[in-house]
Amino acid sequence: PIIPIRLGHQTTEFKEALSLETSDSEPPDKQPATAKWYDRRDSVFIEFLVEDSKDLQVKFEKSKLDFRCVGGIETLKHHNELDLFDSIDPNASKHKRTDRSVLCCLKKAEAGRAWPRLTKDKAKFQWLGVDFNNWKDWEDDSDEDLSSFDKFSEMMNTMGGEDGMPDLGMGGMEGLEEHDSDDEKMPDLE
Repeated sequence: PIIPIRLGHQTTEFKEALSLETSDSEPPDKQPATAKWYDRRDSVFIEFLVEDSKDLQVKFEKSKLDFRCVGGIETLKHHNELDLFDSIDPNASKHKRTDRSVLCCLKKAEAGRAWPRLTKDKAKFQWLGVDFNNWKDWEDDSDEDLSSFDKFSEMMNTMGGEDGMPDLGMGGMEGLEEHDSDDEKMPDLE
């Protein structure tokens, strides 16, 4: 939206817009770190994506995680405080810092219980996402021993058709000759 501004002083519309922008946001030097998480049978993993983190503080409690650090290009202060979906064992939980991120392994107090979300609150956080590259539906153990390639091959074989390939319904096309545009002669350049 266009906000009218008079030279020499601010209009009330500009002051209202300015106060709305600054009142709801955290100070620019402190913000939550971007993170992604995934669930396993006995642990939950959360990776805070902060490059070159310094002054790292990770505190594990029975139902909370407190993450603080300074990092990134702008050396921003990051702070994430999470009320976890379920209980963890704070003494068995660990974290590891790399140049690109901080990975936390939260040891579940009750192994074998799936976490449908990371936090107790059902709210969605802009800074938090699911790590689909590492997510695994571990509750369904029947296919756990098959690799992704084996599953794909098995699916292709059960679809039917000759040589394990599906019949795509293109019968009657055997007599057609293939025409390749690369076979045509190029015109001479002048």
